[in-house]
Amino acid sequence: MPYLRGEERLPEGCLFCAKPQLEDAKAHIVYRGRLCYVILNRFPYTNGHLMIVPYRHAATLEDFGAETLTELMTLTQLSLRVLREAYDPQGFNVGMNIGETAGAGIAGHIHLHIVPRWNGDTNYMTTLGQTRIIPEWMDQTYERLQPLFERMSATSK
Repeated sequence: MPYLRGEERLPEGCLFCAKPQLEDAKAHIVYRGRLCYVILNRFPYTNGHLMIVPYRHAATLEDFGAETLTELMTLTQLSLRVLREAYDPQGFNVGMNIGETAGAGIAGHIHLHIVPRWNGDTNYMTTLGQTRIIPEWMDQTYERLQPLFERMSATSK
């Protein structure tokens, strides 16, 4: 994984503003909506950990109108369907960390996390070793999810 070996350079400024300027496969953007996009989390908690990100740079939900918020939720619903088919999880964590104090890694640009969950998927590695165990490479996750987003988004229109 290039980012683990320190071979990947991060863009200047906001990561979430820069990613849509890249090719989808390179940026790991699995789906582009009109106002928001769906991207793989670079440091996932589990396989299939996605984020839904508005294109417009803003730090809080109050900065967006109903149209963007509606697409955010519509893409959340689509993402849940895709992840159910791809990984058959037993549950999900869906949420946002708004502000640095709340744990937002990129506090200046709002984003919603979707984390697939399975019974027994927690372990001591994250707590004790500050390490996450992910059995699938990011590129494999992209190759698994991107076609499902294309197929399922076409049938939901």
